[in-house]
Amino acid sequence: MVLLCSQQPSRQVAPAEEPAIAWKADLEGTLSNELSQLPRMDHAIDSFMNFWGLQGGSLAITRHDSLLYARGYGRADVGVPMTPDVRLRLASVSKLLTAVGIMRLQDQGKVFLETPVFGPYGVLKEYDKYIKDEDYYLITVEHLMRHQGGFTSRGGDVMFNTSRFMQQHGLSTPPTADFLVRKELGKRLAYEPGTYQEYSNFGYLLLSLVIERVSGMPYETFMQQEVFGPAGCHHFSLGGNYLKDRLPGETRYFMHSDAEPAPSFDGLYASVDKCYGGNHIEGLLGAGGWIGSVPELARLVCAIDGDGPLPDILDPFTVGQMTHFFDKETFGLGWVDCTPEGEWTRTGSFSGTSALIKVYPDGECWIMVFNTSAWRGSRFTRNTAALFNNLRGRFSSQLPVRDLFRE
Repeated sequence: MVLLCSQQPSRQVAPAEEPAIAWKADLEGTLSNELSQLPRMDHAIDSFMNFWGLQGGSLAITRHDSLLYARGYGRADVGVPMTPDVRLRLASVSKLLTAVGIMRLQDQGKVFLETPVFGPYGVLKEYDKYIKDEDYYLITVEHLMRHQGGFTSRGGDVMFNTSRFMQQHGLSTPPTADFLVRKELGKRLAYEPGTYQEYSNFGYLLLSLVIERVSGMPYETFMQQEVFGPAGCHHFSLGGNYLKDRLPGETRYFMHSDAEPAPSFDGLYASVDKCYGGNHIEGLLGAGGWIGSVPELARLVCAIDGDGPLPDILDPFTVGQMTHFFDKETFGLGWVDCTPEGEWTRTGSFSGTSALIKVYPDGECWIMVFNTSAWRGSRFTRNTAALFNNLRGRFSSQLPVRDLFRE
């Protein structure tokens, strides 16, 4: 089946109006658990976390760009409670952030969905000399964003098999993004770009490099200056691999009780907790490397949702492109699922992290990120989605009418 690309958005999005009251310039230090308390809902979340053995989690709820609720549950570290300003790994939610970066560049007229990635007119044409399969020249920016680039993880995802890659290429240290890309481009594609889709972390690494090449900035710098800053989000950073690399304000991560140790990704240690050294998180870049607080993540979503009053950082047409529904099988642009009714979903999961964003047609957005692996792995996000549906039905009408982004 050939998947159609570059279709018109399915709904019109009105431009956001400027707010009458100034938004908080920085959320850091302005939110606390005491500001958000619904005892019965909080008890339900605590019970959910106890059932799954989760050490800590952070929840943010917005409605029409107003932050109604922001609360931490459990602990961020031994003896340290989880609070709204604690930063957590976002795993594949990072792909949504990267997609926003690409769309910002499109709004600036610097790159477009149909822009080729390789070939004489490609953004990354300097890699053409390593390509042996001419189908690479068919890949567009949109193909990468929709996981239609022709890449496969059958036989192992190169982004999560660093130790094997190092052995194959005789490396004593983890590969740079440049080296990894050069070697991977020597392989044949699994299918013709645009004719199929298969989830690809490598494709979003390429998008990170596209952002660097087009913007002329390091990926992290561009995102902080051109995406997060304009959205009023000042504490997103690319995270580290080991506990010693933990950033200021970042949670500690935990494995589920029966998780077994694993060799470290770089061969330095025979046995590590997989959430600290099991994966090369620094090498993921825009595929899964970001950390941030959940309220700031909610603020970013409010800045790309076409709703008001928070001004969007993307043009209305661009918001429509990102959330356009093709069919049940086709990924959105950064979102993993967009329904005809207007529900948008973004998930993220790896060792020590589970994240879920749900934007609902009624204007509510629920986001929760946990600092613990659940034994169900990536399938655990379905349980979180079910929790959201249950809590919305029981407590949406009880949420305080206010805006913690401004109060």
